[in-house]
Amino acid sequence: MFQRVLIANRGEIAVRIIRACQELGIATAAVYSDADAAAPHAALADQAVCVGPAPATESYLDIPRLIEAARVTGADAIHPGYGFLAENAGFARAAHDAGLTFIGPRPDAIAAMGDKIAARRRVAAAGVPVVPAVEDVTDAAAAAAAVAQVGFPVLIKAAAGGGGKGMRVVRNADELDDAFAAAGREAGAAFADSRLFLERYLERPRHVEIQVLADQHGHIVHLGERECSIQRRHQKIIEESPSPALTPALRERMAAAAMLAAQTVDYVNAGTVEFLLEPDGQFYFLEMNTRLQVEHPVTELVTGVDMVHAQVRVAAGEPLWLTQADIHPTGHAIECRVYAEDPAQRFLPSPGTILELREPHGPGIRVDSGVRQGLSVPVHYDPLLAKVAAWSDTREAARHRLVRALRDYVVLGCTTNVAFLIDVLEHPAFAAGDTHTHFVDAHFPAWQGRTDDRLVAAIVAALDIARTHRAGGSRPDQLPEASPWVTLGAWRLSHGSQG
Repeated sequence: MFQRVLIANRGEIAVRIIRACQELGIATAAVYSDADAAAPHAALADQAVCVGPAPATESYLDIPRLIEAARVTGADAIHPGYGFLAENAGFARAAHDAGLTFIGPRPDAIAAMGDKIAARRRVAAAGVPVVPAVEDVTDAAAAAAAVAQVGFPVLIKAAAGGGGKGMRVVRNADELDDAFAAAGREAGAAFADSRLFLERYLERPRHVEIQVLADQHGHIVHLGERECSIQRRHQKIIEESPSPALTPALRERMAAAAMLAAQTVDYVNAGTVEFLLEPDGQFYFLEMNTRLQVEHPVTELVTGVDMVHAQVRVAAGEPLWLTQADIHPTGHAIECRVYAEDPAQRFLPSPGTILELREPHGPGIRVDSGVRQGLSVPVHYDPLLAKVAAWSDTREAARHRLVRALRDYVVLGCTTNVAFLIDVLEHPAFAAGDTHTHFVDAHFPAWQGRTDDRLVAAIVAALDIARTHRAGGSRPDQLPEASPWVTLGAWRLSHGSQG
């Protein structure tokens, strides 16, 4: 087993990995940028190293600095978390070349699945269904020819990435040229690779993914599915397991396809094979994420398998201690991602200082958090604050439990999406399990809520400044429990959109 693991990430996932390593008796080293000097993950680790200024390109994305941080802290392994360099084959190779173990798949598997065109070809050749598409579309003329084969509407996608970058939906010929040019520019800026391909656009699919886990000895299992259909800007905000749409037979077929896709690249460690599922039960390979997923807590809640423990143990060379027959998902789990963003302003990030933080708790509630009271949420990174998940014996009970937890969640000082999440969870279509990837656009095209969070934040800030002045400079975490802005925040969130 490793002696010390460097966590090449920040926020809630860095905290999650640090705690898992502590449970395994492994020392940890954190990295942080100048903007994260006061972040919880830097304080929680046994050691912490500054790797540069706030811009990610000069810190969390700087491979030589991260490798040097591993050297100076005496780490013998690196966990990349998710995002940043987690799916960068060059980073995995650099770690290997430096004598470090990369806690994730092999570099060649990362590279094979990171190229969306090559991945499609590989899994299709193995018999995994893929969405009809035209690959290697080099210019607008080629795009027009591709549409003639696929038909409108089409989805333009970046060959080298995901997360909605370099992606455009085109419904008619008049939109094609501008959309193709814009997608190419965005893909080049995000991934340094402007290659595009076109595929048939599915109007109301579900996004269903299968979690796989494979060791270095040829053993592979799946841990069931997660449905991640509730998205904004092609990025997930609510995930659940199991999917309300899957029958046992369909689950078995999708799981078999997922493991087949992973085996085409001799996959090792935790990975996720993502599919689009149509109403008639037909499913198509979308991509494989060669890392730990943001939404892994829902799988942990229903299976009891600690995914980070599993990653570390597999990377250390241990054989899987589970067979497929040992995995028995129980109950239902739903997770919400809490962001510092304004749903009323097209989900624009809303950084600021967290003046008050009250995280929910109770039976069946899990909070994975990367922030604390008094912390300034930086503008430089993804504005994810925390993930709140609920487990219960049925989907409906888990849904009610999660709504209660979100009503208990108090974050003051920056606008969050908490009230929006409550409205989604309470929507009759979500309650009925009638979800698809365009759910937010269909049911909340211009969500405004009923309370202006920015006004609340301004009132909170004013009250905080006044109280601090009267108290002679005391910090917000030193204020008495009866502070009026605490009461205001609790009332605001307990009433949700009814406030």
